[in-house]
Amino acid sequence: MNYTDLVRGAAHAPFEGWDFGVFAGRFTEEKPSWDFAELVRARLTDGDALLDLGTDGGEFLSGLTPLPPGTTATESYPPHVPVARRRLAPLGVRVIDTSDEDDDLLPLPDAAFGLVTSRHESYAPAEIARVLRGGGVFLTQQLGGRDLAELNEALGAPGHVYGHWDLATARAGLAGFEILDAREELVPAAFHDIGAVLLFLRITPWQIPDFDAGRYDTRLRALHARLSSGRPLTVRCHRFVITARRPLMS
Repeated sequence: MNYTDLVRGAAHAPFEGWDFGVFAGRFTEEKPSWDFAELVRARLTDGDALLDLGTDGGEFLSGLTPLPPGTTATESYPPHVPVARRRLAPLGVRVIDTSDEDDDLLPLPDAAFGLVTSRHESYAPAEIARVLRGGGVFLTQQLGGRDLAELNEALGAPGHVYGHWDLATARAGLAGFEILDAREELVPAAFHDIGAVLLFLRITPWQIPDFDAGRYDTRLRALHARLSSGRPLTVRCHRFVITARRPLMS
């Protein structure tokens, strides 16, 4: 396909929830040394109520069945809420629309959950501590501030406004929790065609907040020429994972 067709295709390609199947063979990504799903599954055996923050379309959470009674999920991006409810309601999961909440506040009672998970979702440590029962666990995998920095560089775009976000910063924010596990890695990945780049930027507006295909036309065409010659754009995914326990109440 020529450049114009790829741009048009990326602009109109259907994308629902957070299903990355459309990127198969076009954006390839290695896995970190940990498996976040397995880390969560290992904590589900206690049977405590689970809260999943930023569930997107429920794709990840639905893959963890059977889920404990009282499992709840939040989602702040309005188009994802009905997708998540369709997928998760049959599993007995309540999905709460938090699009109107400020500063990661959670419209949930105190000490209601034994496990809180956050996969690539922002969170307020004080709110995590509030909704967890004493001895409960917070398990999070985050996108770090160096995530796909090479893509921004290739397009001449500014770096992330959250460039400071890394494992050390996140650990410091969880003062008062017992850190059980903390790991951080830069995971290799690659874009193989410009349509994949454009679709990725369409669904991740935080990567380049001022992105517009017209504004970045010159750099996009140069990158298209490179990708079309069989030279993928190699990038690195910045990932870190933390498992933290809330102290038992005195």
